[in-house]
Amino acid sequence: MMFRGLNVLGIPGSLRKGSYNRLLIENAFMMLPEGSNAIMYDISAIPLFNQDLEKDPPESVRELKEKIRASDIVLISTPEYNHSYSGVLKNAIDWISRPSTENPFVSKVVAIFSASTGSVGGSRAQEHLRVVLNALGALVVPRPEVILVNADKKFSSEGKLNDPVATELVRQLIKEAVKLAIAVKEADKALQII
Repeated sequence: MMFRGLNVLGIPGSLRKGSYNRLLIENAFMMLPEGSNAIMYDISAIPLFNQDLEKDPPESVRELKEKIRASDIVLISTPEYNHSYSGVLKNAIDWISRPSTENPFVSKVVAIFSASTGSVGGSRAQEHLRVVLNALGALVVPRPEVILVNADKKFSSEGKLNDPVATELVRQLIKEAVKLAIAVKEADKALQII
């Protein structure tokens, strides 16, 4: 049975106005089950991480932590910079995961994507991001990997993903994320009676 009303949070790892990673998440939103609630979060308001403030973080960090807690699925898409994921995304994750007792990624279903104008498509960025999210206890959807190469040629002028192979991979990743999120909901229900 399909759960309706899944809460899905999108976090693009790029601040660029015309970000292909943002477009990739927007396209993924359109593939969610009917009745899902999908919102995008702009991480540009998050300041540089300062451990002195981790127990009393800025409002933007508290807001993002709460949105992650309230989500059934988190979608993260990142460009690749210097063989890894973006600094702004790393900074946001550092804030979100601290202190470790308040880490909202624990047992959270996360699906990751990457888009790049190059021929590697962000595969190394995804590898690093996957390691970090696994270390934080996230339930990272293992496959398919959505690595969008030559992203500047893969969207229409209206922002629609127009590559059929990439579109099908995104659809499959969303399906796997939804299945995992439903399994987590069922497990949570079962644990409530123990």
